[in-house]
Amino acid sequence: MPTPFKALAELGEKLEATRKRLLMIDLVAGFLATLAAEEVEPAVSMMLGRPLPTWSQQTLEVSWATLSEIIKQVTDVEWEAFKEAFSKTGDIGSATKTIFENSKLKRQTALFEKKLTIIEVRRSFEALAEISGHGSRDKKQRLIEALLSQSSPVEAKYLVKIFIGEMRTGLHQGLMEQAIARAFKVPLETVQQASMIAGDVGEVAALARINGEEALTKVSFRVFRPVSLMLAQMANGLSEALQEHGGETAFEYKYDGARVQIHKSGDEVKVYSRRLTDVTDSLPEIVEIARNNVKAKEAIVEGEVVAVDNSGFPVPFQHLMRRFRRIHAIEDTAEKIPVKLYLFDILYLNGKSLIATPYLQRRQTLAKSAGQIQLTTQIVTKNAEEAAEFLKEAMNAGHEGLMVKKLDSPYTPGIRGKRWVKIKPVLEPLDLVIVAAEYGYGRRHEWLSDYYLAARDAETGEFLEVGKTFKGLTDAEIIEMTKRLKELAIKEQHRRVVVIPRIVVEVAYNEIQRSSKYECRMALRFARITRIRDDKALEEADTIQRVREIYEKQFLKKGRYKTD
Repeated sequence: MPTPFKALAELGEKLEATRKRLLMIDLVAGFLATLAAEEVEPAVSMMLGRPLPTWSQQTLEVSWATLSEIIKQVTDVEWEAFKEAFSKTGDIGSATKTIFENSKLKRQTALFEKKLTIIEVRRSFEALAEISGHGSRDKKQRLIEALLSQSSPVEAKYLVKIFIGEMRTGLHQGLMEQAIARAFKVPLETVQQASMIAGDVGEVAALARINGEEALTKVSFRVFRPVSLMLAQMANGLSEALQEHGGETAFEYKYDGARVQIHKSGDEVKVYSRRLTDVTDSLPEIVEIARNNVKAKEAIVEGEVVAVDNSGFPVPFQHLMRRFRRIHAIEDTAEKIPVKLYLFDILYLNGKSLIATPYLQRRQTLAKSAGQIQLTTQIVTKNAEEAAEFLKEAMNAGHEGLMVKKLDSPYTPGIRGKRWVKIKPVLEPLDLVIVAAEYGYGRRHEWLSDYYLAARDAETGEFLEVGKTFKGLTDAEIIEMTKRLKELAIKEQHRRVVVIPRIVVEVAYNEIQRSSKYECRMALRFARITRIRDDKALEEADTIQRVREIYEKQFLKKGRYKTD
C-alpha cells in the first residue's frame, strides 16, 4: 500500500518536537524501514527539504510571491492572519498550518480529499520542474493549487517547507546517514562512504533498501553526476598549518575566483559550480579548454575559474559572478569578462576513483592529464620562512591567500576538515545569510539597503541574527538586491521586510563582541558586505557555532570581562 505523505509530515512534527539525536535517528530509521523501495529516495530527499534528488539539475522555480498567492486562494483566509501566525512562530510552514486549520473552505472539503502519497508528491515536483516557456507561471500555479487543495494542514506545512527548502526539524545529513544504517542494517561507515561518492544520500538509502551493504560497496562515480566538494577550514597562520600537517605540506595560491568541477567523457564536457549547478553554457571557453587539453577518455577534475583583465591580472569576484549568471549573449559577455582556468585536483580518471589516493599522487596524475591547462601555483615545504615568502607573492599577485593541503590526504567529498586549510592574512570573513532588510533614507528611501545578517545553527537549522549593515554594496547591487529580496518577502513591518533566508553574502567585520541585542548573545562590530556569494548554498553559510568559536579565539590575545 502506498505510503501517505501525511505519514512523512507527522514524522516531521515528531522530529521538530525533540532535540534528542538518538530519538531522531530511531524515528527516521523506523519510518524508512516501512517504505517501499521506490518511496525511499523521495522520502529521504523531502525529509531534508529537497523536492528532487541532489544530483538533479532541475529546479521548481517557484517564488514565495507565487506560493503565497496560492495559499491565499486555497485557504480564503485574510493574509493578516498569516502574518500574525508567522509573528508567533517565526516559521513559514507553521504559519501555513495555522491558516489551513482556520480555513472554513478546508473544513468543508476535508471529507472529500484524496489522500496524497509520497510518490504522488514527488511526481508533482517533477511535473513542476518540467514546466517552462510561455504560460509556465499559470501552469505551475494551477498544479500547486491542486496539490495544496488536497492537503491537510500538517501536509500543507511540510509541502511549503519543501518548496522553500527550509525544514527546521533538526534532521541533517549526518543524522540521516545514521538512520539509514540502522534501518537497513548496514555499517555506518559504508553508508557515509557511499554517500560521499554518490553525492546523494537519498539514492544511497534506496540502494541500501534494495540490496543492502553489497550495493553500497559498489557505488562509484558517474561522469556528469557532480560530486560534493571537499572543503577547507580556516587556519590562524602558517605555523598552525605546518604544525597541523606535521611538517612538510603543500601550499597553493588561493585564487579570488569560482570553484568548478569539470566532467569529461569523450568530447562531451560539462562544468558545474560549487553548488553543483550546471554552468556549462555560461563558460564556453572553459569547455573548449577542457575538451582540447584533458588527456582522458573520462575524467572528473576540479579547478578555479578566475576573471582577468587584459593584462591577465585577476579582477574582483563580483565581475566573475556575472559570467555564471549569464545564459544569453555569452560571446559578448565572454569578451568583456575573460576568464582563466587553474586546475588543482582530479577525482576520477578512466573508470577509476582517485579519492582514496594521497593528495600528492593525485596532483602528479593531474599534471600528466591536464595538457596545457595551468595548475594552481604551488610549493611543497616545511620551512615557515619559505611559506611566508610564498604567501607574500600570492598577495602581491592579487590573490586571496593560500590553500594548504596535507600531502597524504584523501579527497573527502562534502567534508570540511583540517587536511585542507586556508590562510587569509586579514580577519576571517564570514558567509552569512540575509534574513531581513530595511528601506534606507535619503536617496536610498526606495531601496532595501540595511541588511540583517544571520548565521545558521547547525543543531536546529534556524538562522540567528548576528548583526546588521548598510555598507559594502554599490547602488547597482542594492537595486538588484532590493528586487531579489522583495520576491522573498514574507511580511513587512513599517520599514522592515522579513525574507526567506536565501541569499548568502560574505561579511567583513572588526571583531565579534558580546551583545544582549541578539538571541545568540553576540554581534559583529562594523560589519560590511564584501561580496554576494551566489556561488554558495545555504548549507555552506557559516554556523553560529563557528561564530562563537571565532569569538572565543579573540580572548587568546585579549582579556575578557567576568560576565563574558
